[in-house]
Amino acid sequence: MHEDRQLLDVCSGLQHIGIPADDIEKTCAFYTALGFEKVFETRLEGEQQVVFLRFHNLTLECYDGGCAGQAGAIDHIAIDCEDVEAAYMLAREQGYTIVSDGIEELPFWEKGVRFFTIEGPDKVKIELNQYL
Repeated sequence: MHEDRQLLDVCSGLQHIGIPADDIEKTCAFYTALGFEKVFETRLEGEQQVVFLRFHNLTLECYDGGCAGQAGAIDHIAIDCEDVEAAYMLAREQGYTIVSDGIEELPFWEKGVRFFTIEGPDKVKIELNQYL
């Protein structure tokens, strides 16, 4: 058991903020005009376009769909996790509501990422995400 450890003890800070977009090109143009730089782009299963934009140490993950167009439409906040397995074990032990299908993987960045998502009291999703 790890009662003396907090979930974020195995994390190092903010990784990205997930923002759904109705028009991904318009969204990217807006953020690049502000000074963000496009640092990664992909399509999931050939369909959903995903673009990561960065300004200094702030990274946005913009993607087609979700709750786009609604006030407050930030889908999730991702925390950079150094050991996703340990974080997942702590989340389960400490009774957090896990809303992902266990630890999941996506082919983002050079080697992919592993992550899981917990839900806060206001349905805010917190993603604990480890770069591989």
